[in-house]
Amino acid sequence: MRDEILRRALVSVPQLLLMSFITFLFIELAPGDVLAKYRFDPRVNAQILKEIESKYHFDKPVLVQYGHWLWRMLHFDLGYSFSREANVTSVIAERLFNTLLLSFVSILFTWLIAIPLGIYAAVKQYSWGDRIMSFISYFGMSLPSFFLALLLMFLIHAGRDLPLLSIIPIEGMISADHESMNAWGKFMDRVLHMILPVIILTISSLAGLQRISRGNMLEELRKQYITTARAKGLPENRIIYRHALRNAINPLITLFGFEFSSLLSGAALLEIIINWPGLGSLLLAAVRAQDTFLVMGSMLMGGVMLILGNLIADILLVIADPRVRRG
Repeated sequence: MRDEILRRALVSVPQLLLMSFITFLFIELAPGDVLAKYRFDPRVNAQILKEIESKYHFDKPVLVQYGHWLWRMLHFDLGYSFSREANVTSVIAERLFNTLLLSFVSILFTWLIAIPLGIYAAVKQYSWGDRIMSFISYFGMSLPSFFLALLLMFLIHAGRDLPLLSIIPIEGMISADHESMNAWGKFMDRVLHMILPVIILTISSLAGLQRISRGNMLEELRKQYITTARAKGLPENRIIYRHALRNAINPLITLFGFEFSSLLSGAALLEIIINWPGLGSLLLAAVRAQDTFLVMGSMLMGGVMLILGNLIADILLVIADPRVRRG
């Protein structure tokens, strides 16, 4: 396992380099200027602009600029965000926790709900429960997440007179009086603000995962070893959960790697709609401001999450499947 992790780490280096170079190239080719707001600022003269350009090599060709960014990145310096007027590392660190918190909680609820529903739909194939869940799954897969977000925000706003809906905020991460609350009040304030985005992300991911779980379970339940286990008189629960589920879960574990890697992109649009201060909204603002270093730092974080997600999925697969472990 140690050798495999080392090999994957070495392979990931050229992947990150290629991704970062393409991103840097497209940013430089886009019209606009990262120093545009300084050029029209009367407090910033031409000499200061020239010093900034020289310091960050904005007056050099693209390859030279990328080489200097890469050199600073190797020294754990992601550069300076001109739109936020702060170091890129501190800006990303501030937003990273918010995105990871929202995405991890939604993935947890998605898997806790989708796997049991998929097992039930496979065991009770063609029953009314299976048909209802299939209809809901197809409906959920065809419903855009942004439309679902706007719909739920409208319903919560329209139902403010109901006691349950009146306590659910429809935007932001904390309330205006968050700092004046005690520790328990701050915790509950964050929990209440997470209800709406977690519901939206869970519903958006639930449908597809439930269908995949159902299909994998159906495929395993039709195999010969399940028929043999039933012929031996093993309890049905043991056949389903000890034999069929262990084999059906393998493709889902592989899918978990892609789920983890899509934490940044999956919540990006939702963060913008509900004003959640995460990496998604930060990346959009950085692209619009053509903040080169902030865009590069955000994209680099996405690439690292993709590699880590696939690595975690492979490790979990080795733990769950003895056949992979022996191989």
